[in-house]
Amino acid sequence: MSLVVAKFGGTSVADYQAMNRCADIVLANSATRLVVVSASSGVTNLLVELSQADMGDERRLKLLKDIATIQYAILDKLGRPADVAAALDALLSRMATLSAKLLQAPSHAMVDEILSLGEQCSSALFAAVLRERGAKASAFDVRQVMRTDSHFGKAEPQIAELKRLATEKLKPLLEQQLLVTQGFIGADADGRTTTLGRGGSDYSAALLAEALEADAVEIWTDVEGIYTTDPRLAPNARPIAEISFNEAAEMATFGAKVLHPATILPAVRQQIQVFVGSSRAPEKGGTWIRHQVEDEPVFRAVAVRRDQTLLNLHSLQMLHAQGFLAETFAVLARHKISVDLITTSEVNVSLTLDKTGSDSAGKGLLTEALLQELSQNCRVRVEDKLALVAIIGNKIATTAGICRRVFEVLEPHNVRMICQGASPHNLCVLVSEAEAGDVVAALHRNLFEGAQDAA
Repeated sequence: MSLVVAKFGGTSVADYQAMNRCADIVLANSATRLVVVSASSGVTNLLVELSQADMGDERRLKLLKDIATIQYAILDKLGRPADVAAALDALLSRMATLSAKLLQAPSHAMVDEILSLGEQCSSALFAAVLRERGAKASAFDVRQVMRTDSHFGKAEPQIAELKRLATEKLKPLLEQQLLVTQGFIGADADGRTTTLGRGGSDYSAALLAEALEADAVEIWTDVEGIYTTDPRLAPNARPIAEISFNEAAEMATFGAKVLHPATILPAVRQQIQVFVGSSRAPEKGGTWIRHQVEDEPVFRAVAVRRDQTLLNLHSLQMLHAQGFLAETFAVLARHKISVDLITTSEVNVSLTLDKTGSDSAGKGLLTEALLQELSQNCRVRVEDKLALVAIIGNKIATTAGICRRVFEVLEPHNVRMICQGASPHNLCVLVSEAEAGDVVAALHRNLFEGAQDAA
């Protein structure tokens, strides 16, 4: 059986009208058997605030009311079917109970369960929309198959166990009906609810597609595919019809908001093609991400990732010595910190960290405990309000003239770090966040809009 996994983001399932547009897309393709949904637009942010333990009871009740208003508006449009109303009431009641308990005895496990309730609501409602349209559809609790570790807030999926459970519990149901399930959430071996981190719904869809050996993953969002850069920064940015896994992984990693950075990894492992398109305008097409593409230009896109932090580590222990870098990375690993870029000199190391890689509740990864542990071996200086700008393409490390075209654009700007050569697919520069928009616009004009356009 041909199988497509379709994922719809928060804006795509924001209200009843938006859900019906998604239903049109699902019902137009008989191969679409599994639908993964985010929480309705705005709900996750409200839940994040609701999960803060230092909130007053008056604010808590206001947040609960705001979330209920969003969900009941969809239920009302459905005509309040009794089974869906009962399921929604139970979820909102659980939300109220957990948020009250959180004020008394906060825990990471409780926060993850609160954050998961948005997706549980939207999946119940979207399954009802599909049934209203005549489809045989049910909501499926992804926690039955999405097995993770117990790192609440940013749990790691257990790939082999996920595949076993999906084959056993999910695959037989897909042969009988459409299933709507939740992105972003899972459960550990003890059955406790976990979350995969912000943006984890895309990742969930790709993981499920990998486990089920699907033919394609469709990521439906509010943009019409992947562009050469953010059109808000460069009005002449153009859509990309087809892009390779390697290029897309670089773009996702370096800030293209259309994709969650980890989304591509399961697709690469299984060589599952990925489509990115707009649920508001599916007729306009989108971008296909494939293992092999016909065109591999030197310059494919310019991406920017804001809110970056630069760690500068200084230690005379580095001079003609071994082990300093190993110990530094061991400390970072213990705190579950992933390093993006690194440059070294005789007694200094500079590392970039992505502050946007926070956990599901928005808690930052650069903690006081981490800084204190690093300070035991070196002097630590932190710089923030930085942005990482990445030129994405092919054979960048082995094509002559690349640096000239890039550096002439960067001449008016202070560049804090340059990284090039480790990957054939990117050249990265770290600049002030205040200048990032100008840098991206200038690079796009030079690389994509000029007469020498290499693409």
